[in-house]
Amino acid sequence: MLVYKQADSDIELRQILALQRINLPKNLTEEEMSAEGFLTVEHSFELIKEMNEACKHTIAVDSGKVVGYALSMHPKFAEEIAVLKPMFHEINKIIITGNDYLIMGQICIAKTYRGKGLFRGLYKNMKALIFRKYTKIITEVDAKNIRSLNAHQAIGFKKLEQYQADDKEWYLIVL
Repeated sequence: MLVYKQADSDIELRQILALQRINLPKNLTEEEMSAEGFLTVEHSFELIKEMNEACKHTIAVDSGKVVGYALSMHPKFAEEIAVLKPMFHEINKIIITGNDYLIMGQICIAKTYRGKGLFRGLYKNMKALIFRKYTKIITEVDAKNIRSLNAHQAIGFKKLEQYQADDKEWYLIVL
């Protein structure tokens, strides 16, 4: 039975990292990346655990196995991941109201669970849990990741900014 919850064990965090590894560009073909999307950041166990301690990650679990996740990234981690530093720079240029937002640091769904509503379910549960404290969820998507851009737009994300960093084009989006 599929359950949405917050990550609360090292086992779940390690399962998130295992799912992440499968969906990194180095482990996908060009065709898979175009059709299925891809992840940009590879996290260490230590960092994903620190992020979870600051604000719990939202996960989809089926029969004890993590089959989808949406990582929560508090703005205090702005300097921790090099590829994300430009995103925080762009956010700081746009957002005037301080730290009333949370970054959705990455979303991923196991291939066999795609197209079954998990993307929407992860965000629905993430919103229910974090909107008690934060008013916005912000994330960025590589412009080449059309599947992810379309999925985010379909659930209500709006474009804040489009910018270039590290020879890539990014969409900064908000829910």
